[in-house]
Amino acid sequence: QVHLVESGGGLVQAGGSLRLSCEVSGGTFSSYGMGWFRQGPGKDREFVGAINWSGGSTYYADSVKGRFAISRDNAKQTVYLQMNSLEPGGTAVYYCAADYLRLAVGTNSGYDYWGQGTQVTVSS
Repeated sequence: QVHLVESGGGLVQAGGSLRLSCEVSGGTFSSYGMGWFRQGPGKDREFVGAINWSGGSTYYADSVKGRFAISRDNAKQTVYLQMNSLEPGGTAVYYCAADYLRLAVGTNSGYDYWGQGTQVTVSS
């Protein structure tokens, strides 16, 4: 069974930065495309960004492009989400997800495994 555990969330002022981590266990990490998603209060879960198995390709939602960056360390079985210039609208629970042998971009469907999420609160 594959497990994903997010960490690094917290309270940050608008304009600040946070780095989220997602550690994966129980599977061959390099077999998975990885995605980041978020769900704000009263909103649907939305795609934030994704990275392919090697880290050579990344994709971002327009709302975070230029401010967020995704990377991965296959040796540590961990994927990261660096968030800069955070806005109050970024307050949400952030989730990572794993897509076996694929990489779904722009959608939260098709991902095989999900973490429990980590809360990010951006104060104005």
